[in-house]
Amino acid sequence: MNTAFDIAGVGLSNYQRALDILAHNVTNLNTTGFKRTDVRFSDILAASAGEPRPAAGARLTPHTVMSVQGEMQQTGGALDLAIDGLGFIELMGDHGESVLWRGGHLRLNEDGYLTADNGLTLRAMINLPYDSAELEIAEDGRVLSRDGTGETREIGHIDLVRVMDDGALTARSGGYYTLEPGTRLVDVQPGEDGAGLLRHGYVERSNVDLSAEMIELMIIQRAYTANAQVVQAADQLASITNNLRR
Repeated sequence: MNTAFDIAGVGLSNYQRALDILAHNVTNLNTTGFKRTDVRFSDILAASAGEPRPAAGARLTPHTVMSVQGEMQQTGGALDLAIDGLGFIELMGDHGESVLWRGGHLRLNEDGYLTADNGLTLRAMINLPYDSAELEIAEDGRVLSRDGTGETREIGHIDLVRVMDDGALTARSGGYYTLEPGTRLVDVQPGEDGAGLLRHGYVERSNVDLSAEMIELMIIQRAYTANAQVVQAADQLASITNNLRR
């Protein structure tokens, strides 16, 4: 009887987490550069070391789907930037750590440096001249400034980075990612090794497919209901057994 409660309890906990993940995906449908999290289940067939009795049921393993490109949406915005590929733009975190960004809306801080829309400075440390009238970012990463007379000069270069293990990435709000300690980044020129090209005046939409998410939601809701019914049935059987013993 306890086994029924154990299996159903594990199921209810995992399916509730799965519902939370799907809700998070749907909430970020319109978040620039957001990558959906996939829900994967694996069977638990035996006890782990130190467990008092065998565990059973399923284990949920979230997996961020980095390999699916979101749709490129042309905005024409002078400070909009997208990556058409699998690379990331590296930002400097508040404590010097690396924060990875899939692009979106650039800004200028009070010192004239290009930042992401969360205020973190690009690792490339590109400073826009005070007399700049127009900014251009080439697909190969070159950053060009044009002044009021039409003179153009290169003021920096945005390189991309790749992460060989997507499992080392932790998704943060707004389409940003942090890395597990010790994770190695590979510097890549735009257009090389699948990192992709930079698209100035574009943003990348999220890779969330609302129809697919709703289908998955219905499947998980039914599984959650089935596990709840197992708990209810086990409780009724336990009550009957207890009454027979009296």
